[in-house]
Amino acid sequence: MSIRTAILGATGAVGDEFLRILEERNFPVSKLTLLASERSVGKRLKFKGEEHVLEDAAKFSWKGTELGLFSAGASRSREFAPKAAAAGVVVVDNSSAFRMDPKIPLVIPEVNPGDLKNHPGIIANPNCSTIIMAVPVWPLHRANPVRRMVVATYQAASGAGAKAMQELIDQTRDVLAGKTVKPQAFPHRIAFNLFSHNSAVAENGYNEEENKMLYETRKIFHAPDIRISTTCVRVAVLRAHTEAINLEFDRPFPEAEARRILSSAEGVQVVDDRKTNTFPMPIEATGKDPVLVGRIRQDISMPNQTGLALLAAGDQLRKGAALNAVQIAERLFPRA
Repeated sequence: MSIRTAILGATGAVGDEFLRILEERNFPVSKLTLLASERSVGKRLKFKGEEHVLEDAAKFSWKGTELGLFSAGASRSREFAPKAAAAGVVVVDNSSAFRMDPKIPLVIPEVNPGDLKNHPGIIANPNCSTIIMAVPVWPLHRANPVRRMVVATYQAASGAGAKAMQELIDQTRDVLAGKTVKPQAFPHRIAFNLFSHNSAVAENGYNEEENKMLYETRKIFHAPDIRISTTCVRVAVLRAHTEAINLEFDRPFPEAEARRILSSAEGVQVVDDRKTNTFPMPIEATGKDPVLVGRIRQDISMPNQTGLALLAAGDQLRKGAALNAVQIAERLFPRA
C-alpha cells in the first residue's frame, strides 16, 4: 500500500517532525504534498533526499489525496479539514479545532484505538500534555480505575512552537551576556524563569491548557466522571514536557504491581533508579518515542495504598504531536 499524503503546516516545528517521523518509520508515502500559507509558497523542504516545493493551501485541490496531516492551528483546520474530508481525505488534525466535537474521535493509539472505527473523515490528535499524561496512566486505570488525578506540568518551549524555542535560546544567550531581553513569543521572560502556562484563564480559574487536560482525558478514557485537577507551568526547557502525576484509585494499588504494569505497557519506558537518583528528564526524553516514567511510589498520605505518585517526561513534538498523528495514520492505513 502507498498513500498519497499532504501535510498542512509543513514549515512549523510539528510539520518538520512529521517529515522526520514519516521517513524514520518508512511510512508508505507514494506522493507527498507540502502545504502552507501564501507567504511560504515556493520554499523547499527535503523528504527522503528529495526536495518538495511548498504549495498554497488555499489553492490546493484535495481530490486524489488520501491522508492529511494537519498542524497549522485551529482556524486553518476549521477552514480546510471539512473540505479535505468532503474530498475523501482522512484528516488527522493536531489542533484544538475538533477535539471536543462528539462526532469526531480523539485518539491516542495506545489508549483508545477502537474509536477510530467511527471517524467521519477527521480524527483529532489530543493536546500534548494530555497525551504524555494519558499514556502511562491508562494501563494503570485499566487495571484499577482512577478516581482522581492531580497533575503539575513542566512544559518546554517546544509546546509554543519554533519561534518560542528560538526565543529561549536567544534570551539565554542575552541574559548571560548581561543584555536586556524583551519577550515576544511568550508574555514573560522564559530564560532562567518559569511562569503559569501562557493560555487564557477561563471562568473556572483554570487556564486553557489545564481545561484541555481535564476534558480531553475524560473523552479519551470514556470516563466522564473522573476527577482531574491540573496546574500547567511553562519552564526554561527547550524540548520535552515533564509531569508530576498523583493518582487515587478505587482499590489499593501496591507500588510493585504498578511498576510491573508500567514495565510492559505500550508506549512507556520505565526510568526509575533510586540508587543513582535517575528518573525521567526532558533531556533524556527528547527525540524518543516512548513516554518515560519513574519516581513510582506509594502516596504516603493515603495509608490504605489507594494512591500512587509518578513522574513522566515525553517529547512534546514527537509523542505529544507528530508521532501520535503518524501512529493514528498507521492504524488507518495498515500495511499488508
